[in-house]
Amino acid sequence: MKANAGRIAAALFLFWLTVASCRAGAGGEGGDAARGKAAIERHACTACHVIPNIPGSGGNVGPPLSRMGERSYIAGELPNTRTNMVRWLRHPQAVVPRTAMPELGIDETEARDMAAFLATLK
Repeated sequence: MKANAGRIAAALFLFWLTVASCRAGAGGEGGDAARGKAAIERHACTACHVIPNIPGSGGNVGPPLSRMGERSYIAGELPNTRTNMVRWLRHPQAVVPRTAMPELGIDETEARDMAAFLATLK
C-alpha cells in the first residue's frame, strides 16, 4: 500500500512539473498573455503607444507595438527576447538612459505577463 502511495505521489509530482514547464513557455520565461494585456491597460501604455487588440490605444509618443513579437530589437538596443523585454519593461532608463519610456514600477511577474502579451503581437 505504501509503495502505491509513493508511486502515486511521484507520478503527481512529475505531472505537476510537466504542467509547470508547459505554462512557462519556451526558455522557461513564463508569463500569461491575458494578464499581460490587462497590465498594459492598467499601466495606461496606450497613452504613448498604439497597441493592437487594446481599445482606445492611439498614443504617438512611443512606437506602435504592432508586430512586436516579430521585431529583432527592443528600443534599438536589446535583442527581442522575453528576458530582455522584462528587463526593458521594468527598467527602461537603465537600458537607454533618457528614453521617453518611464519607469512604471512594474514588478517581475507583471513584466513577464506583459512580455507574454507583446510576444503574441505578430
